Amino acid sequence: MFSTTLHHLPRPNLLLPSSRVCRKIVSRRMSTNPAIEPKVRKFESVEGADIDLRSKSDGIRFRLVSYNILAQVYVKSALLPHSPPACLKWKARSHAILSVLKNLQADFFCLQEVDEYDSFYRNNMDSLGYSGIYIQRTGQRKRDGCAIFYKPSCAELVTKERIEYNDLVDSIKADSVSCSEQKIETSNEGKGDEKAKDSRKDSRDLNDPLVRLKRDCVGIMAAFRISKPFQHIVIVANTHLYWDPELADVKLAQAKYLLSRLAQFKTLISDEFECIPSLLLAGDFNSIPGDMVYSYLVSGNAKPAETIDEEEEAPVPLSSVYEVTRGEPKFTNCTPGFTNTLDYIFISPSDFIKPVSILQLPEPDSPDVVGFLPNHHHPSDHLPIGAEFEIRRE
Repeated sequence: MFSTTLHHLPRPNLLLPSSRVCRKIVSRRMSTNPAIEPKVRKFESVEGADIDLRSKSDGIRFRLVSYNILAQVYVKSALLPHSPPACLKWKARSHAILSVLKNLQADFFCLQEVDEYDSFYRNNMDSLGYSGIYIQRTGQRKRDGCAIFYKPSCAELVTKERIEYNDLVDSIKADSVSCSEQKIETSNEGKGDEKAKDSRKDSRDLNDPLVRLKRDCVGIMAAFRISKPFQHIVIVANTHLYWDPELADVKLAQAKYLLSRLAQFKTLISDEFECIPSLLLAGDFNSIPGDMVYSYLVSGNAKPAETIDEEEEAPVPLSSVYEVTRGEPKFTNCTPGFTNTLDYIFISPSDFIKPVSILQLPEPDSPDVVGFLPNHHHPSDHLPIGAEFEIRRE
């Protein structure tokens, strides 16, 4: 076939390539549009040694991974011009995401920006041995949400609760009603004018707290019973806070509402099951290390010597798993406009649960992240983060 083609070329003295060379040429041509070949890193023990197998222990060991998988509804070439077009197609991305999840071998997955839950993820994760719980974002036009997938062979779902940050709007309305009632007792003047103003408010007016707080963000928290080698209840929470840096106050309000709900949920589980549950919080917090949201989330675990306003102290003590083991990653989100750490796994410290290994992350100059994400090695603009935990008997 090749000899016939080359025979008719105008340069008869051209050397005829061997079959091996031909195969290389064809391979190179085909590789210009390859499928995504995910790069999945290993878990590394906190002491620094790689672990390929779960070490023998008389405690409970489980692995949790958090991953913003980038909803397909947000994948547009115009928004991601740096990404190879083939990497943005749903068929390639969906299979690559499944491949990443399969290779990470977690017992719990906290996933954000999950769309196509019913049409794709639920059944495909089921085939990998996972059950799932899911909450879609509140707005009518929002198609993505947060999901927790877990292995029934490892953990039994006991109960779950939704977290809808639009509930903050209701609290503002309640406060407004309370204030209005107080004003009624002293004066009725101007009441009609205020109602008229309210009816004409621009829904895009971010100075209006009812508009400002309505961001349609959600979270989900669940209690799981692990029975082997002994019984223990673990609370796993997953969330995705609002993204806009200009609305930092909104993100902080969401973080405060999140921890207040978590504290209530933990008390509920403790009282109902007469236990001290472990608590893990994961997600995309759209906040960098040291900013207001991050500082608030870890404020409940502050050292006694540190000065913190008691009213601002978080109701649940939390520590970042990466921070207490190897330091926060240099980045978990990697795009031309922004490269930094946004994703975290927080643990409520106790004497009987500790991280024993963490998922490695690439360096800024690692070949698989050069050129930004998504790319041929990473199907999302975020990287997965993860940790393995050990629970000892109380």
